[in-house]
Amino acid sequence: MTIGRIAAFAALVGIGWAGAHPPALTAAEPETRSIIQETDKEELKLVLPKPMFVGTPRNIRTPNLEVITGKPRGPFFVPKGTVLLSLNKPVTSSDPEPVIGELSFITDGEKSGEDGYFVELGPGTHWVQIDLGKTSRLHAILVWHYHSQARVYRDVVIQVSDDPDFVAGVTTIFNNDHDNSSGLGVGKDKEYIETNEGRLFDPKGVESRYIRLYSAGNTANDMNHYVEVEIYGIPVK
Repeated sequence: MTIGRIAAFAALVGIGWAGAHPPALTAAEPETRSIIQETDKEELKLVLPKPMFVGTPRNIRTPNLEVITGKPRGPFFVPKGTVLLSLNKPVTSSDPEPVIGELSFITDGEKSGEDGYFVELGPGTHWVQIDLGKTSRLHAILVWHYHSQARVYRDVVIQVSDDPDFVAGVTTIFNNDHDNSSGLGVGKDKEYIETNEGRLFDPKGVESRYIRLYSAGNTANDMNHYVEVEIYGIPVK
């Protein structure tokens, strides 16, 4: 933290400070420390596809669904220098021959909910895996499974690792498999309804090269779908 930035922060929050050296932060000032850290972040700018349906769905029955607010997602802040890492990166899958579409659709930057923009994998639990090419510090993962109609995807699990086989060093970012039916452990996260906003997951700066996403069908049918996955972060030098 430079002296200039400390002085600017003091002026911003109305704290008088005229010293030549910035005061040291202590453990008794966690709120102040948090505000200063936020100055090193910026809002993540996202480009969303047009919505394919409007209103709050009320006919979806599933035992682990989050509370539906009907409100748009608020701003999400990431460290300055965060960029989109996943565009056109290679994708592999437990279902290498999709029923519809190509695995490359998942990172091609096309997020429309119309036909011709999604890949369909077979029934049961399946995963897709994105290789970023190098280890990076991850700050946001944005996922669109399918958003031309309201539906909930089952057993959504997101894991990251530097091991392409996901045997060692695996970190779970999200898991809403509340009954462990996919065998990856019981998850405490809630199911959610797909919309044109996609679902934003916070990997909290974990360092990884590979991102693996699981699902096990949805409330409309037994198939698994992806329109797009965007991964934002900063490459580790």
